[in-house]
Amino acid sequence: MCGIVGYAGKRQAAPILLDGLSKLEYRGYDSAGICVQGERELRVFKAKGRLKVLSDQISGGAAVPGVVGIGHTRWATHGAPSNINSHPHLSDSGKIAVVHNGIIENEARLREWLIGKGWHFRSDTDTEVISNLVGYYYDKLHDFPKAVRAAIKRVEGSYALGILCADLPDMVIAVKKDSPLIFGYGEGENFIASDVPAILKYTRTVSYLDDGDMAVFTPDTVRFFDSFGDEIRKSRETVTWEISAAEKGGFDHFMLKEIFEQPKALRDTISPRIRDGRLELGVELSAEFLRKLHRVYFIACGSAYYVSVLAKYTLEKACKVAVEAVMASEFRYSDPIVDDHTLVVAISQSGETADTLAALREAKSRGAKTLAIVNVVGSAVAKTADQTIYTWAGPEIAVATTKAFSTQLAVVYLLALHMAKQLGTLDEAEIARLLGELQKLPEQVERELREENIERIQYYCSRNYAHNSAFYIGRNLDSAVCLEGSLKLKEVAYVHSEAYPAGELKHGPISLIEEGTTVVALATIPALFDKTISNVREVRARGAEVFCITLEEFAERAGKVSQYVFPVPAAEPMFQPSLSLIPLQLVGYYIALNRGCDVDKPRNLAKSVTVE
Repeated sequence: MCGIVGYAGKRQAAPILLDGLSKLEYRGYDSAGICVQGERELRVFKAKGRLKVLSDQISGGAAVPGVVGIGHTRWATHGAPSNINSHPHLSDSGKIAVVHNGIIENEARLREWLIGKGWHFRSDTDTEVISNLVGYYYDKLHDFPKAVRAAIKRVEGSYALGILCADLPDMVIAVKKDSPLIFGYGEGENFIASDVPAILKYTRTVSYLDDGDMAVFTPDTVRFFDSFGDEIRKSRETVTWEISAAEKGGFDHFMLKEIFEQPKALRDTISPRIRDGRLELGVELSAEFLRKLHRVYFIACGSAYYVSVLAKYTLEKACKVAVEAVMASEFRYSDPIVDDHTLVVAISQSGETADTLAALREAKSRGAKTLAIVNVVGSAVAKTADQTIYTWAGPEIAVATTKAFSTQLAVVYLLALHMAKQLGTLDEAEIARLLGELQKLPEQVERELREENIERIQYYCSRNYAHNSAFYIGRNLDSAVCLEGSLKLKEVAYVHSEAYPAGELKHGPISLIEEGTTVVALATIPALFDKTISNVREVRARGAEVFCITLEEFAERAGKVSQYVFPVPAAEPMFQPSLSLIPLQLVGYYIALNRGCDVDKPRNLAKSVTVE
């Protein structure tokens, strides 16, 4: 969940570390810290709070001379946010400094063992165990890389590490297991980081570290070793997207920018896979395999799980196969029925989500064929799955997902059509028609983002931001979209919000409806419009204030029973969720803005959830 950076070069390290951390705050922002090599000493500066607190404390890095260093921005797991628990952590000897993203599962046993050896601890973090363990072995072996290797052999859990040694002022060591870490190549300088945006300003040439890899680098050299300690070569890749993709570009917040980037993200994800009217998805799911399928599982967490819920509706209708959407954090513990006639699809924006990765590995161990839908190239989920479909959404910086959700959903549509073609559940003419409709989505989303529509949402939010509870209701596909809309309001506006299938209101939740309760109703399915509107009448009769999102053709009818109406363009029914979603994202954003919330960095959250 945390973000780490490392630098070895000729330039002053502190400003580069701070700049890199500013691009990683979406991974955590409880505290921040840096360690810079001095003359055979490690100089550590860290502070509770946002990165700006640290930056102001050290004058933007100007107060910390030195050309080699490591940095960290934290999402707390072990120990509350505080100056002491902030990274980097020094060993008791003062010779080793460590930054860490991940979680050490045997921390308590190692801590007790080290205390028995006379080593002292200052913090409540699991990371200090690593710095002391490396320090312990360094005192014995007098060899920095060997000490790191010896320490790592005893550590259980996940980690991406940046490590310094006071006695070796130009060397940085990086190690990875189950947490993301990349290496960046420069001219007379080298970098490590949790994600590309942190170093894109300085280099576009990177290597993605695999589990067990260790990089030992100086300003001019790098050596890579595998988990056995054997030296290996790593392939170099060029990052092609522009640095502007990770900047706000004139928008007040990344979240708003990324909402407006959805038309482009959808085009980038859909268009290359449709050529001359034919679908080319780039996966091998043969008709023979698909006909023998017993079921399909979609496993994911958070917003990606809600994509999975939509996938259930979509694939069952298009492909006539049994589909289950399962929260990845529960998949392993439910003793799922999985065999070699099972397809398991894992969805993750970062491709590093710990629960999703663990569920994917469980599915593979039981013989399932696995497919990943991810945004980050070379991520752990992508490497673990048998096959991968990338969303090509570009970097998403805001913690609350928008364009990643939209592109994941677009890939689900493509996958459904691919499978339907293989199974023969849709004929060629119908698939060609649906592909044509799918290509219209980016333009339809652009229509929704016109100024007059934004102003309509802004007006609604300016009148309703003070409510502390909300309900989202809809039927069928609309009910699944409600789950995501409700989550957006929780995440960024800190409003208690629940989503229910509209037909379930009368089975309990309607008891919570009272005068002034906010209800957001989705009614975009023509066949179910009247049923949903009858539920709107029920909540109105009990005093609710209703914001209804419906098709343009139904806007007038919806306005007779709702205080506020937002009309959306009509799409192919299978693809309608992609358009229903947009106003819900905007409602979450503008309610949060009116409530004075930090939209891009909601409290207690982080972008990549790399711990269980």
